[in-house]
Amino acid sequence: MSNIAKAFENGKAFIPFITCGDPDLETTAKIVRAMVANGADLIELGIPFSDPTAEGPVIQEASLRALNAGTTTDKIFDLVRDLREDVAVPMVFMTYANVVFSYGAERFISACAEVGVDGLILPDIPYEEKGEFDEICQRYGIDLISLIAPTSEHRIAMIAKEAKGFLYVVSSLGVTGVRSEIKTDIGAMIRIIRESTDLPCAVGFGISTPEQAKKMTEDADGAIVGSAIVRLIAQYGRDAVQPVGAYVKSMKDAIR
Repeated sequence: MSNIAKAFENGKAFIPFITCGDPDLETTAKIVRAMVANGADLIELGIPFSDPTAEGPVIQEASLRALNAGTTTDKIFDLVRDLREDVAVPMVFMTYANVVFSYGAERFISACAEVGVDGLILPDIPYEEKGEFDEICQRYGIDLISLIAPTSEHRIAMIAKEAKGFLYVVSSLGVTGVRSEIKTDIGAMIRIIRESTDLPCAVGFGISTPEQAKKMTEDADGAIVGSAIVRLIAQYGRDAVQPVGAYVKSMKDAIR
């Protein structure tokens, strides 16, 4: 069983996202521990990139702050190594193909396995082009997480059949960011997924309030939240540990 499955063992999963190194790696480590203490079931760690095409302005700016603070991929591997001394929940990297290519795909994925990263999300790699990453990920026991978007339609079953870890269901078209309402029929997408796989489905892109998280998890197995957390970090900087912890607790309580 993939370690990621553990995130979904005790009811609905809450999955927070954080950009590593924003405002600095020391604060990132404190925030991750606070999120786990407040009920996070799986942590999505963003590796900052200069051109994050799936991200809206909030996470783009976080990437820029992290890069300006001197955050590197090697330092993020060190961060995970440190977190793994006491953090047991699954952790996955969310980044872009360029980051992996420039590091060297095999070197990057083998380092993920070595430090204790459980999965990898590459939003700019379409299903048809995942082969070269997937093969290396399988060799090192890393789950390459598939994304299913509202536009996937006839491809949903095909993507679901080969998925690993969990399915990342994209709730809205466009880039990441807080949305006042989510109009996609998530239930219909998940029904199609369920015909092809028993893997858990977690919904992301646009969720920011406990009410939205509760609604999304009526059909899905988990809720993913990024921009709302990254906004708190932008607001509070190094003092964001307590506010982020309290926010994670409110979201987890809503979906229990």
